[in-house]
Amino acid sequence: MRTKAVGRRFTQEESADWLAQRLVKLNISTYEEFAAMVGIDRGTISRYFRHERRPSIDVIAPMCEVLEVSPETLLIALGAIDKK
Repeated sequence: MRTKAVGRRFTQEESADWLAQRLVKLNISTYEEFAAMVGIDRGTISRYFRHERRPSIDVIAPMCEVLEVSPETLLIALGAIDKK
């Protein structure tokens, strides 16, 4: 009998590292700058990437647009869904 392979979710540290690397790649120098571009406060962004809070559906699209990633990639980075 075959079992389905189970993925692994990003840890808080992996999520924070992913965001830091993405911001560097996009020449966004601070969380404040990123938060302003998305239209939400810095603390909320921080809570998302520390896995303390999940973003609402209306925030996913602006975050994806600024970060230039797909919703799936963002949700993986946030630890909301398993890595493939």
